[in-house]
Amino acid sequence: MPKMKTTTLYVKNMVCDRCKAAVTRIFADAGISPLSVELGVVTVAEKPDYDTLDRLRTALKQQGFELLEDHRRQIVERIKNEIIEMVHYRDNLPSANISAYLADKLSTDYGTLSKMFSETTGTTIEKYFILQRVERVKELLFYSEMSISEIALKMNYSSVAYLSTQFKSVTGMTPSQFKAMKNKELKQLDKI
Repeated sequence: MPKMKTTTLYVKNMVCDRCKAAVTRIFADAGISPLSVELGVVTVAEKPDYDTLDRLRTALKQQGFELLEDHRRQIVERIKNEIIEMVHYRDNLPSANISAYLADKLSTDYGTLSKMFSETTGTTIEKYFILQRVERVKELLFYSEMSISEIALKMNYSSVAYLSTQFKSVTGMTPSQFKAMKNKELKQLDKI
């Protein structure tokens, strides 16, 4: 039996399950039933024609998404989505370092990924990972009853001191100071 030909489309700003549901709805409204919808990636049975792609671009943009057609931007978005998935939607971060994790997930040499990411975003993968990690710590401090040492363990920090140092370097305050604040603010994942 011949293998079914599929097309992969990349969508920027898909950062949560609600985003996946919204994108699925947008594709359905355009007459396309996706085979799968993951963070930043939609697989369809056939390549949509030009008019359908144009309607998708417009509908996605109206909802805060963007259809990525440039290969470099697609890869950068995949890197971001892998980091978001790893940091925000897994119970424990893997013990492997970020470079080995991304090289394995994207089947590309980390040096190539790092260069492409830096040239496209103006920041490094490591800095982006740290910002996502700190945002997740803020979220855990904001919503949960976990202690800082439990959060450090969950987020795979080597120590509470290291978590606190990294948190303070990004936010300007310690995790305890953040937890004590009355007007805490969390950032949207696609704005980091």
